[in-house]
Amino acid sequence: MNAQVLLDINWNAVGLQAGQLILSLSILVILHELGHFIPAKIFGCRVEKFYLFFDPWFSIVKKKVGDTVYGIGWLPLGGYVKISGMIDESMDKEQLKLPAESWEFRSKPAWQRLIIMIGGVTVNILLAFFIYAMILFTWGETKLPNESLKQGIWVVDTVVNEIGLKSGDKIVAVNNEPVKYFEDLNAAMLLGETMTIEREGEKQELTIPVNFIEKIVEKGKRSVLLMPRVPCIVGEVPAESAASKNGLKAKDRIVGIDSLSITFFDQVKPAILNKAGDSIALHILRDGQPLVINTTINADTSIGFFPILPSMDEMQSEGLYEFETKNYSFFSAFPAGVSKAIDKLGFYIAQFKKILNPSTGAYKGLGGFKSMGSIFPKSEWNWEAFWNITAFFSIVLAFMNLLPIPALDGGHVLFTLFEMVTGKKPNEKFLEYAQIVGMALLFGLMIYANANDWLGWGRSR
Repeated sequence: MNAQVLLDINWNAVGLQAGQLILSLSILVILHELGHFIPAKIFGCRVEKFYLFFDPWFSIVKKKVGDTVYGIGWLPLGGYVKISGMIDESMDKEQLKLPAESWEFRSKPAWQRLIIMIGGVTVNILLAFFIYAMILFTWGETKLPNESLKQGIWVVDTVVNEIGLKSGDKIVAVNNEPVKYFEDLNAAMLLGETMTIEREGEKQELTIPVNFIEKIVEKGKRSVLLMPRVPCIVGEVPAESAASKNGLKAKDRIVGIDSLSITFFDQVKPAILNKAGDSIALHILRDGQPLVINTTINADTSIGFFPILPSMDEMQSEGLYEFETKNYSFFSAFPAGVSKAIDKLGFYIAQFKKILNPSTGAYKGLGGFKSMGSIFPKSEWNWEAFWNITAFFSIVLAFMNLLPIPALDGGHVLFTLFEMVTGKKPNEKFLEYAQIVGMALLFGLMIYANANDWLGWGRSR
């Protein structure tokens, strides 16, 4: 495989992920802004602009319908509605110098302005509920019970080894709370402080370092720390490799190396450690028949093949694990979708707290559009994955917009609530300055996050 083919494959993956990200954010931004637009129109406000993406200097497309210009900007950093008489990112000071008109935002009662401001967040929350409900209704839910992992877990990332966890360990609890499903282990570890494991029939307590997330980020932002243990099944064997020349083929199952029995893929690397250049005997099963292949370990301490990781269906059909599958009717999917959205929100808030705590180093993993895009599948367009990620982004968008920062919905809500409680409306000059400070803060954060994606700012070298 030459460099040009590799380059094409990488660009195809980037294009696929970028397309999914743009579609996901476009859906969320349009619906969020509709959450402001609809109540504004109901309460008689004039909406001057409704835009997907920002349009400094020019627009890709725009059309005026009634009092509103609808358009698509060229700067894909969100979107906005410009409501007459409102101090927002447009910073239209000239209009604010004139007497308030009846169709302006500033002339409306505080309770109406509050509803307009929380409309976007409300839509994002309801959207997350709806998407999760439809995912459960369409695809159901399949999970792997933690107790099904009789032979323990596979430690994928070496940073997990550093806290004392090994492949083959059974994770009993995190923070003294039992973890019911394997799918919850990665998240529990990221947010946990202690871990109870079972090794060779004995329970042990492990301490998860405060800066555990920082260590993961410095190792390359790996999102998967643990996996179920799987057999060592050969996938692609490069033609130029010693293993290929010595007869190793795709779908061979490695069951032994020299005198050592191999049951799982994670046992291969320890078995050939420090054997670079040495000859070994590979014991394999090919179409159920045992064979022995003699080959040489590569200089990078590898045998020279890419493994096949079995799917959930294959794991279950081979008797490796018993999965739990739950299907939902149309109506039962809605409470389940609400419950799932609340769980995801709780997880994100816990992550956010980690980011705000400098001792965790979690801020070093703060990413922008590149990180967001990398969450999507890169090999094929998977609608279940797409909608799961979009629902989570909707929750994140709702939470972030509720933060009491000027320039965000939460900042406007805070000032409006202050007015409703005290009966005093904040000075418009104060609101202007607060908007400027908030926008500067947000743009600074956006620059840092995206620079961190590409340059690794804030990480140890």
